[in-house]
Amino acid sequence: MSNKQYGFYTDTSRCITCMACAIACKQWNGIEAGTVARRRVFNTEDGSFPNVRRTFISMNCMHCASPACANVCPAGAITKRGEDGIVVVNKDRCIGCKYCFFACPFGVPQYTDEGMDKCDCCLGNGVPSGETPHCVSACPTGTLHFGTTDELSKMVAEKTARFIGSDTQPSSVIT
Repeated sequence: MSNKQYGFYTDTSRCITCMACAIACKQWNGIEAGTVARRRVFNTEDGSFPNVRRTFISMNCMHCASPACANVCPAGAITKRGEDGIVVVNKDRCIGCKYCFFACPFGVPQYTDEGMDKCDCCLGNGVPSGETPHCVSACPTGTLHFGTTDELSKMVAEKTARFIGSDTQPSSVIT
């Protein structure tokens, strides 16, 4: 068993809400518009007029170290892969009970007639483990990054170091 854990890094200072990541995800995974979304872009606002700050966060499954969704699944449909830490769903085993939805602190699980649906880092559409998922490739501003948590942590540390001593705070999210 490998100790690699893959995930995403979102540099929120670069996101322009073009939605290319969410659209690419739907396109490559054959997800019909208006249905589930494996990747969603959220907007947060801070401050009061005229000093308002908007931040856009591209979010997907967090591929948690100890996924609550897998822990509560009575059918054993959700598993965390040992070789890369990616949390996957076996739709043939999913019974649609929605326990995973209630257990997930991020509200990630969504449902179709086939059962629960969520990000699998594009494994289901042929991208090999460790290779760049389509949402990252589609991002025109370099907001999204994919890699091991060690690689992503280094990116965050480098970005934080650039901001030490400046008036601006770095913004980023590792998922």
